[in-house]
Amino acid sequence: MSYSVAVRALCEFTAKVGDLDLRFTPSPSAQEGIIGHRTVASRRSARYQNEVALEGEYQQLKVRGRADGYDPDTNRLEEVKTYRGDLDAQPANHRQLHWAQVKVYGWLMCQKLGLTEIDLALVYFDIVGEGEILLNQRFQAAELEGFFNQQCALFLGWARQEMQHREARNTAAQTLVFPHADFRPGQRALAESVYKAVSTGRCLMAQAPTGIGKTIGTIFPLLKALAPQQLDKVFFLTAKTPGRKLALDAAHVLHASSDLPLRVLELVARDKACEHLDKACHGDSCPLAKGFYDRLPAARIAASKVRLLDQRNLRDVALAHGVCPYYLSQEMARWADLVVADYNYYFDFGAMLFGLAQLNQWRTAALVDEAHNLVERARSMYSASLDQYSLKTLRDTAPEPLKKPLQRLNREWNALHKDQIAAYQAYATRPDKLLQALSLCTSALGDYFNEHPEALSGDLQAFYFEALQFAKVAELFNEHFIFDISKRQLGGKRSSSTLCLRNVVPAEFIRPRLTAARSSVLFSATLSPRHYYADLLGLPTDTAWVDVESPFRAEQLHVRIVNKISTRFVHRQASLAPIVELIARQFAQQPGNYLAFFSSFDYLQQVAQLLAETHPRILLWQQSRGMAEAERQGFLDQFTEDSQGIGFAVLGGAFGEGIDLPGARLIGAFIATLGLPQLNPVNEQIKLRMAAIFGAGYDYTYLYPGIQKVVQAAGRVIRSEHDRGVVMLMDDRFGEARVQHLLPRWWVVD
Repeated sequence: MSYSVAVRALCEFTAKVGDLDLRFTPSPSAQEGIIGHRTVASRRSARYQNEVALEGEYQQLKVRGRADGYDPDTNRLEEVKTYRGDLDAQPANHRQLHWAQVKVYGWLMCQKLGLTEIDLALVYFDIVGEGEILLNQRFQAAELEGFFNQQCALFLGWARQEMQHREARNTAAQTLVFPHADFRPGQRALAESVYKAVSTGRCLMAQAPTGIGKTIGTIFPLLKALAPQQLDKVFFLTAKTPGRKLALDAAHVLHASSDLPLRVLELVARDKACEHLDKACHGDSCPLAKGFYDRLPAARIAASKVRLLDQRNLRDVALAHGVCPYYLSQEMARWADLVVADYNYYFDFGAMLFGLAQLNQWRTAALVDEAHNLVERARSMYSASLDQYSLKTLRDTAPEPLKKPLQRLNREWNALHKDQIAAYQAYATRPDKLLQALSLCTSALGDYFNEHPEALSGDLQAFYFEALQFAKVAELFNEHFIFDISKRQLGGKRSSSTLCLRNVVPAEFIRPRLTAARSSVLFSATLSPRHYYADLLGLPTDTAWVDVESPFRAEQLHVRIVNKISTRFVHRQASLAPIVELIARQFAQQPGNYLAFFSSFDYLQQVAQLLAETHPRILLWQQSRGMAEAERQGFLDQFTEDSQGIGFAVLGGAFGEGIDLPGARLIGAFIATLGLPQLNPVNEQIKLRMAAIFGAGYDYTYLYPGIQKVVQAAGRVIRSEHDRGVVMLMDDRFGEARVQHLLPRWWVVD
């Protein structure tokens, strides 16, 4: 049995020493790096070879990679690194790593061509001045072979351990038994569909009712497929914290019911994992960054022996070895079998998991939990905005070298909206003159940060990263984006504005990530209509579809449409009293716990206030704006087996999906809204664009997203085969045929 490793991964394992140091920043973007490599190659001779594929072996180890370039005329192999600012500020351990990489490539090249010696060069390309600093050194092949063997020997012990782990994992997975007495109704069909999808290498859309156990029903079949499909890893991707918790709970159940040596890792955001938020990420500031790479090997070994590396367990290992928990989790992503993480770790521009999978050529399977959320989340990932008021504040306080580029940017900004009469205006093209000024500004900021690393914090850094994102999105601008300006008066003749590049169809960015995996499974209780999600998420044409039959019976859920109420904004005041009376009557007939959903906090508060005044004996509690996690838990804790009351919540908010209140903890829901997104100029622009691309502007912008929220909220009521409850849909539009067509098939509506 052999173990394959990329040159870069090998050297990062064996040759990284010293401190974790993020001061040599900001580094060039991926696009700037590509352009830099091309520029260097264009300056070489006609016989210069780009991207040379190389590979070699050491005992059980297979090492592979692509050297940046080789010039046969000078017998020189080059490793190109792009940078900005002062190269002398580069930490020594970065340079050491670069030399290690080029020396490994050097031996592989000597072996390939039968060379006895070779020139090796590190080419540092300044993306601003476009100058090259070339560090050249001649090496004998025998010396390079010794270095290669030394690096491989350092890695081989770990590789053998990993091979043993993989073999034990796969063997145990093949005999793995479903951890519960039996599948729930519908759960087996879901699991079989997932297994078939990964076996045939296809994407799958799985619409499955809330409450059937989708999490374990999707993870289990992929674990069974580890060996036959030779999967390296499974990614479980979630939109919200509750989704991560469900996946970790499922892993705990699998561990408890078997001897499966599955390494499970939870990835959390940096600000939630950081021990010292007040310190910078380098050894002179943070004690957990000091000597990080020297202590990492012991921490890595300890972490690899913990089967469930959730946030708490990983933190315990990290602190026991004096290393940063966040960066230890990034390291363990390379060695975990099941990684549980937010969508952005796989779908964002610089997504770590996707990047590692591509670099290491992992064979992966991706599970996209509550996939209906991916449309809006992806749109936000590939969008960018800039606020002029932030720029004004910076102009007043910026260091002297930055004042001119910031002022130039502001002049171009003012020129953009000098003729704009309306407060909001969308434009057909991107603002090229402003983008030129923005490019000069970000270059100046980047140079300043390199010379003054202590300035890498606060408002200046925040604006810099926002500007980089804006420039990156602008490069991708096409008919799937909207550029708009929102203008506001500051008093007198002074005005300010916000510029936004809005992605409205993320398909072109999501599709490559879905298809890069052996199989990607998107699952949710609400993936209807199928074409809406397929269009916006760029699902391949051969994507499989399964609509899992509900395990619930129609008589378990009484769904009633209240036609005499309109929750349209113009009828809102008139709707208050009828809604209150309906809630009070239902509560009197069947006391218990209910959720009442509304389109906004204002509407919610108006109904709650009237209910409290007219029926003071009914206990009620309300969702408030910006609830912290502890407050959200307090809201849910009010729903007990013995309590009776009504929780008021906003549809599409924290309590509209992803919460589990089985049995008597929740017996009904009142939904006083069709869930339609707000009617505003932005959504109207999106509607126009959806109409132009898909021919269904209103449906794609308003109707489908709205009904999806309604069905999700209603799904809180019936969580098991024994639950019974009621859902009242309070709006006359629920009576329309096209709306009812989007409701779950198992519902019987009266």
